[in-house]
Amino acid sequence: MKKFRFSLETVLHYREQMLDAVKAEHANALLKVRTQEDVIENLVNQFDDINNQYRERKMTGMTIADAMGFDIMLRAQERKIEYEKNILVKLKHDEEEKRERVRQAKTDKATIEKIKETKYDQYKKAIQKSEEQFIDEFVSTKRVMAAN
Repeated sequence: MKKFRFSLETVLHYREQMLDAVKAEHANALLKVRTQEDVIENLVNQFDDINNQYRERKMTGMTIADAMGFDIMLRAQERKIEYEKNILVKLKHDEEEKRERVRQAKTDKATIEKIKETKYDQYKKAIQKSEEQFIDEFVSTKRVMAAN
């Protein structure tokens, strides 16, 4: 009997390539999210440092101009943090979309693999049936030859 050939092999390879590409996109999106989280963490740490300096200077005494300067710096830092958090929300949304695309690509690939597995099982059964039929014919022929 002829060798097993899966007619959707090219589709399966395409699905595998798509899955790899989508996984790479998702990994890139995750990296962007992690990087943005680090940016926000650094900004929050800077805010805390400025706030601590402000409190220390308040205890020792400072001018109104210095207090206003600290207030301006703190508000500016809060705006930066808020801006970066908005970017993070967008990046997380993008990452979630990429994760969903990975899940869909895995499902698509698994579907084709399941079809391939089913077709291969059918192929193996057909070979077994063919071999059994050949053996039956061989045994029958031997019996007829032995009877003569």
